[in-house]
Amino acid sequence: MTGLTAQLAAFTANPRLADLPPRAVEIVQSGFADTIATMLAGREEPVVRIARDFVAGRQSAAAEASLLLGERKAAAADAALVNGAAGHALDFDDVALGGHPSTVLVPAVLAEGERLDASGEDALRAYLVGYEVWAELFRREPDAYHLKGWHPTAVLGTVGAAAAVASLNKLPQQQCQHAIALAASMACGLVANFGTMTKPLHAGRAAAAAIDAVRFAASGLTAAPDAIEHHAGYLAALSPQGRVDRESPAAGLGRELRVLEYGLSIKKYPTCYATHRVIDGVLDLAREHRLRPEDVQEVRTRIGVAQASMLRNHQPVTGLEAKFSLEFAVASALVAGKVGLGELTDDFVGQRAVREVFPKVRIATDDTPCPIEPIFARNDSVQIVLRDGRTLETGDIRFARGNAMAPLAPADLRTKFIDCAGRAPDIDAAALFARLMDLRSVPRLRALAR
Repeated sequence: MTGLTAQLAAFTANPRLADLPPRAVEIVQSGFADTIATMLAGREEPVVRIARDFVAGRQSAAAEASLLLGERKAAAADAALVNGAAGHALDFDDVALGGHPSTVLVPAVLAEGERLDASGEDALRAYLVGYEVWAELFRREPDAYHLKGWHPTAVLGTVGAAAAVASLNKLPQQQCQHAIALAASMACGLVANFGTMTKPLHAGRAAAAAIDAVRFAASGLTAAPDAIEHHAGYLAALSPQGRVDRESPAAGLGRELRVLEYGLSIKKYPTCYATHRVIDGVLDLAREHRLRPEDVQEVRTRIGVAQASMLRNHQPVTGLEAKFSLEFAVASALVAGKVGLGELTDDFVGQRAVREVFPKVRIATDDTPCPIEPIFARNDSVQIVLRDGRTLETGDIRFARGNAMAPLAPADLRTKFIDCAGRAPDIDAAALFARLMDLRSVPRLRALAR
């Protein structure tokens, strides 16, 4: 029996995705649409400006792919770097597999697909290859990556995106194997950098590294044939407890699409996904009972252990820090009645009314994992204790609105897209959304750029 690296490569080179279920196509198209929405919304963020300047400073003569769907072009890996960072800059992009799949897969596939003059159908299939490889790696580790300090978007996304790009390039199996093994050596991203510009850079670097790995492999650069499963390899290095499964065959690859099992969760709020169920709960109670911040004595929340670990900023000062603060999430919901892009600013975070809510928030943890997303608790909950002595309760909150198990309606996804694209007034948002939601029919990816 061949090893895991070889099995991933065999699937990448011959993914057997001839007949795609309509639901899989819908999920992937929504991932492209949501990522491009958040990419456009984030294109003027400081991290994106810095990434653009970095790319310009080392600019080669290559003009292979569009930056931020505009007229300016760069080498494909550089375009993936900028676009991936933009897509993740606001932390508003989709969630699955312990991380943010689309903000790595979409920029990598779009950039390399533009260079190859690929079609929407090609892009869709390449994305699926990357998603399925990512899911295969994700399912093998029982311990939460975040609690070990690893950001799955970066460490799993680099390898998944390399498979996607290798598949898009139609590399032979041996070169796919080298690309996957090489990408494993490029994969890194630390949870300690959450709440800073480095976190969105993780996504851009993962997308860029995936393209670099494939280019190296296609040029003849070799890597270990067992880099994924070796006792001193990728999976073992990411699993200090050693409980990772390095041995069982990847028998389901291409036969049982995990995108249908895990799906994509579309964010309603531009904050860490670990806050979303609590935000839903606070908003529901506040609206139902017409609460004002001054009515509230205490907000008691219960979330998962890994969630609490990610939400490290208990007294955030900046909008970036606030994305990883449950205290801010609660405060924004109570003070503004919403948690949107307009609230994730330094000025709003610094408002007295917002900061006065922070010490009212209590965080308890629950170590019962969700069987679908193990880094989260099975349920979150909220209790709001009022100054008049009443206690309001949400009960268990199983899925956030927009979760793959409680998906947004197409109209809500379109509304999010139009709102995000409003930050890019040179884009015909409605027309672009329509093309992305029928990506399979787009003859050339280049048509998506201006």
